[in-house]
Amino acid sequence: MADLCSVPPEILVPAANETLDLVLGSQVELNCTVRWAGTEHCQPIPAWSKDGQWLGNGSSQDTVWSGQNSSEQFLASVLQLNLTHDADFGVFACWISNATATFTLQQAEAAGHVPAVLAALLVLVILVLLAVLYIQCRLNALLWYRDRYGELEINDGKLYDAYISHATAPDDRKFVHFIMKPQLENRHGYKLFLDEQNILPNSEPSADLIMNVSRCRRLIVVLSVAYLEQDWCNSSFREGLWRLLELSRKPIFIVFESQYREITHPAITLLKQHQNTVTLLVWRASSMTPSSDFWKELCLALPRKVSFLGSVGDPQTQLQEDKDPMLILHSSYLSSGGDLDPDGDLGTGPCPCCFSRGDRCAL
Repeated sequence: MADLCSVPPEILVPAANETLDLVLGSQVELNCTVRWAGTEHCQPIPAWSKDGQWLGNGSSQDTVWSGQNSSEQFLASVLQLNLTHDADFGVFACWISNATATFTLQQAEAAGHVPAVLAALLVLVILVLLAVLYIQCRLNALLWYRDRYGELEINDGKLYDAYISHATAPDDRKFVHFIMKPQLENRHGYKLFLDEQNILPNSEPSADLIMNVSRCRRLIVVLSVAYLEQDWCNSSFREGLWRLLELSRKPIFIVFESQYREITHPAITLLKQHQNTVTLLVWRASSMTPSSDFWKELCLALPRKVSFLGSVGDPQTQLQEDKDPMLILHSSYLSSGGDLDPDGDLGTGPCPCCFSRGDRCAL
């Protein structure tokens, strides 16, 4: 019996000395299981130490059982720890007879907020890039979609794409004739009807205005300081705006940056309040560039252009169902080329009765 009890126990768990990285506030169970050959009389007594200091009796829970072979005995000693302080970490040793198992508990670094902050910054950067991409490419995408899938305004009896109303001031004329007209006609292929007359004398549209606007698909008003000095802009702009809305769908008003920000004219205020029914564009210093947002927004407000061969003609002005001479570019009704004497009949034309001979009729 003494020989059996002198055999040292075999440590089953842990298989080797363990090192555990645990965070502050966690709970852990240290399991030390041994096997020995002998009877219960040879049962060893487990003991635990921390950093070389013995822990008191009762610090662990011990369980003993016999194996299938009655000559084998097992003992499991479990030490439960609550790691609430830095001092709770250290080197724990399980002593069973002359066998020892060691557990090294190290305090792991808390995950912290660094990954979360980095993830938030990454999301923020992505959102900023998407916002910048949207601002830079939004108008180009809208123009591409409009030019590819937009409504075609053809066979509508219109001769011009836009009717431009502006004041007679020199600056207004220069802006329309030397900036707007070359850009829209030469670069984008639009056909413009320019008018510097008062479009609403006595706050009512004139007959000429009604006829001219009916020939155009859009109405553009260059609302400069000189334009705002007209009577209808000062006294009854609201009523005049309703008249223009009756003549043209969603008219386009162009204002200049200085007056848009500084001038508190009732007309500017009213247009800001009704931007859902009108198109309000602001001319800025950067708008001179052909690729600026001003021209893109203006082209979006204008009808979609149709590509055509020069020999075929513009499908937006040709092949009209309406044969009214007022709505045809080259009307034979208005042309005098068919009559050799437009002021009167000189008898130089062939007589119907002489067509077969080609002779002239005698008077």
